[in-house]
Amino acid sequence: MRSSVPFAALAASATILALAGCAGASSGGELTPEDSPLSEYLSAAWGGDLSPEEQQKKFAEQQAKSEALMAECMAEEGFEYAPAQDVSLDISTGDEWEPDKREWVEKYGYGYVSSPGAEAAVEEPAEETVDPNAAYVSSLSASEQTAYYETLYGVSPTDEELEDGTYEYRWEDAGCQGWAQHEVSGDDPAQSEEFTALWEKLQKLSTEAQEGPELADLNAEWATCMADHGEPGFAAQGDAGQSIIAAQEKIYEAASGGDGESGDGESDDGPAADIQDPNDSPEMKALGEREIELALVDLECREKTSFATRSLRIQFALEEKFIAENKAELDAFKAAAEQSK
Repeated sequence: MRSSVPFAALAASATILALAGCAGASSGGELTPEDSPLSEYLSAAWGGDLSPEEQQKKFAEQQAKSEALMAECMAEEGFEYAPAQDVSLDISTGDEWEPDKREWVEKYGYGYVSSPGAEAAVEEPAEETVDPNAAYVSSLSASEQTAYYETLYGVSPTDEELEDGTYEYRWEDAGCQGWAQHEVSGDDPAQSEEFTALWEKLQKLSTEAQEGPELADLNAEWATCMADHGEPGFAAQGDAGQSIIAAQEKIYEAASGGDGESGDGESDDGPAADIQDPNDSPEMKALGEREIELALVDLECREKTSFATRSLRIQFALEEKFIAENKAELDAFKAAAEQSK
């Protein structure tokens, strides 16, 4: 059975590479998350060594091949399948996010209640995607439609498998789509049992980086600054932004199931049409103002403590130690990832 560790470990490694990046890049230009010693090894796993344009081109080429193979596979199983056309990958460079710049923070805070991406989505609504197989699928009976989708995507996991975490993706069980994607991409070294131990070590490194004494001291220095500026109660720099996320979730929960609303989409006072969009509510507006106020103090304390540069320095020292202790495994993974491209 294929281990599910790699997916969690890749997420952990992404956290490692961006540990202090979320706090903003160094205002002094000394270090940036891109300087991570581990990036040389881990970027090969997700194409981080390619430019956005190169990633777009690679994705489009692989997707076109995969769609053609899916059509062949479905035909062999007695179904029609029209390959999707012009499938693109939206890759963000992150240039619109500038949480270390006062002008940006004054407008967006942390970017939770309001963000550049949300504004762009409103200004440029996405074109409606037309499914080229919709007419054919609708012509099938209910049982034939079930067979069609199971042949195309495989049997869906049960709710129990999703809830208890026992479900593990295997391309062999993912129908024609899984087979086609495997034919195009080959074996993913990030999912190979050969590197399970490496990913487990990376997960431990992520925890060590966030809970180590050096970062704890830096967070304490930042927290003292926050308290001195009228924002007590935060133990770590990330806690400030998380407090806004938590408050935002409470507003959404109240709108969807609390404060007198029933689970069927109707409130005690009338149909769902009368329920206000929580994003337009006075509570969300007030939270947006609070977010900017808090983020500005956070920014001032990050600048005062040189939080970004110092946390990156702590992180990179741990990475260098990790590389020295696990270089053979990292080299083997990098070689396998590059060979699979």
